Amino acid sequence: MKNRSNILVIGGTGKTGRKVANRLIEAGHNVRIGSRSANPAFDWENSETWSDSLQGMDKVYITFQPDLAVPGALEKIEELVKQAKYNDIKKLVLLSGKGEREAELCEQVVIHSGIDHTIVRASWFNQNFSESFFLEPILNGFVALPQAEAKVPYVDTDDIADVAVEALLNDEHNGKIYQLTGPTLYTFKEVVQEISNATGRDIAFTPIALPAYKKVMEQQGVPADVIWLIDYLFSEVLGNPKNSEVTNDIEKVLGRKPKDFQQYVQETISTGIWNAKTENMVETGSNK
Repeated sequence: MKNRSNILVIGGTGKTGRKVANRLIEAGHNVRIGSRSANPAFDWENSETWSDSLQGMDKVYITFQPDLAVPGALEKIEELVKQAKYNDIKKLVLLSGKGEREAELCEQVVIHSGIDHTIVRASWFNQNFSESFFLEPILNGFVALPQAEAKVPYVDTDDIADVAVEALLNDEHNGKIYQLTGPTLYTFKEVVQEISNATGRDIAFTPIALPAYKKVMEQQGVPADVIWLIDYLFSEVLGNPKNSEVTNDIEKVLGRKPKDFQQYVQETISTGIWNAKTENMVETGSNK
């Protein structure tokens, strides 16, 4: 094909990465999956694996697990950019978090890299309720979360992937920062009610204080770094009024409206995931 690109998709088996990879492959591009199970392997915990993955690539889609806000992420992004320059990468598209001040430090590394780039700041994902640890309490029929009154414009990973692909393939997006949200604000109670109504299941929601929520996670043996991230996301991100802002960046980039949470719910019901056993749930690191 004309203008065929060689593109490394870091996190190519994750919530957005697998969709980005599939879209690029369908469009005829040469895609390399960046994951520990790939060949060559890409492991965020071992920078010696990165060069082999970058070699021969033109562009890179970057997702960082579990989140760009976590301690140590900045240093890893700095090293990745250094290796990307050495390997003559022409374009970087970084998935970041909307309203995350810590993640913005990582964005600055990419912005000042001297490499063409696009920053994609996403609100919390719709798929947190079907592909992340919000799923288990939904399956159990009882959801207890802090920040019960916070309103979030959940964004769908289909829309994030479409924007990322557009940014990777078209130079008009170079140097841009896009903030991606869905079209409607929801509280946790409203989200749970939407899923309850659509599935016909009785799913209860109750507010819980953040210290109590962290205590429960500690008792359940959740790793300390994950608890740190949850604390950060619930206090710094959900506690930031700017994160309740709805943007039109998806429509600006794609020329269509973003997917609403209700549409996501109807599509997800058909998969049967909300009726599955808890041991079949998909485990992922990030809660964005």
